[in-house]
Amino acid sequence: MAINYYSALTQIVLVGFVCFLCPGMFNAVNGLGGAGQLDTKATNNANTALYSTFIVFGVAGGGIVNLFGVRWTIFVSGFTYALYSASYIFLNHHPRDPSFTIATGALLGAGAGVLWAAQGLIMTSYPRENERGRFIAIFWTIFNLGGVVGGILPFAINFHSTKDQLSDGVYIAFVVLECIGACLGLALAPPAKVKRLDGSPVVVAQGTSVRSEAIGILKLFLNPTMLALLPMCFTSNFFYSYQFNHINAALFNIRTRGFNNIFYWGSQMAGSLAISFVLDTPRLKRRMRGMVALAITFVCFNAIWGGSLALHNKYPEGIKAGSRMDFTDSKNAAGPIVLYIVCGLSDALFQSLAYWVIASLTNDNQDLARYVGFYKGIQSLGATVAWQLDIKASALRQLISNWVLFGCAVVPMAMVIWRIKEHLETDDSQVSDDVGTAGELPEKDTLKDQYIQA
Repeated sequence: MAINYYSALTQIVLVGFVCFLCPGMFNAVNGLGGAGQLDTKATNNANTALYSTFIVFGVAGGGIVNLFGVRWTIFVSGFTYALYSASYIFLNHHPRDPSFTIATGALLGAGAGVLWAAQGLIMTSYPRENERGRFIAIFWTIFNLGGVVGGILPFAINFHSTKDQLSDGVYIAFVVLECIGACLGLALAPPAKVKRLDGSPVVVAQGTSVRSEAIGILKLFLNPTMLALLPMCFTSNFFYSYQFNHINAALFNIRTRGFNNIFYWGSQMAGSLAISFVLDTPRLKRRMRGMVALAITFVCFNAIWGGSLALHNKYPEGIKAGSRMDFTDSKNAAGPIVLYIVCGLSDALFQSLAYWVIASLTNDNQDLARYVGFYKGIQSLGATVAWQLDIKASALRQLISNWVLFGCAVVPMAMVIWRIKEHLETDDSQVSDDVGTAGELPEKDTLKDQYIQA
């Protein structure tokens, strides 16, 4: 069967591979704990800088993408990932000077905010209403394959190493892959030419401006639904610092950290695929699909935090460098490794559900870009707090904070899910594209009316 370049599915796969090579490689490095460094302080400060700028550019990212389009914003943003990975080569040789790594972290926060807004626009607006769970799963599977490959690299290269930090060669491999990912962004088709699986076009509104985008972004903070989702957004990346630094980095040697990441990100692929069957099943009404998915996520998260508490009680101070567990020590390592894998699966459940909830709020792709930007911005606020908390607070306090924050997010999420409509009044898959077969633009007033109806 011939591949249709302009199909929504092809574009989802393409943006999945962009994220496989850019954020996927970043996740692989970060997932090692301390980005593969023996001392995690430099990475904690770099991540604080990263998520501080991500807050601003995450919220503003939707407006930037609406103004400049998905291809060039992804292309430019992708190179900030490569620069960040390259900074660790410098840090390897100048361990007492983390300033370059922290500066590139701040720059990456700006790039990542825009890239994820563009990705979110594609993932939430290209599929039809009954395909969103499946499309999210396809993207999440390809994206997290990057973390799997990124876990294989340090595992293989450092297999015979006795050091507890990554070599220059591993970081160079990450830089090369991230540069390829940035260039792949230019291969994306203009949204106006994309067709859904049933042949209907993706509607792209025209005539946006800096002023209208600024107003649209500010209105998000007065939107009751988005305010209700604030706890969900805030906590959705909060747990990474604890899982990466206090489970993976604190207990395992460097090759086992890479080994663990293969399965951590691999379990994310399995989790996103599994929950997609719940989110797209025709057997349940839309709100019930969301509620069942939320219940599954609730059970899994309580299981991992309960298991983390038991693990913390066993190793309250972690394990000293040089004595950390190896994956061959099955008697001691098996339990913590399984817990870490389930952490990855639970993350995929939460993220997939969050995107599905956001995608269920509207079919207007400009609004979706802003909603995803809001989600990523507030998510980054939570991550900023978490990475600084990792420096200043004990591991136990971080664990409790994660558990409490997740509990606070569940109730408002349930309220929003319960109010999701079975079908939006007008699905923009039924509306003509802004570039029709005759190449004519629709009247702006007509397009505006269509969005008002939706």
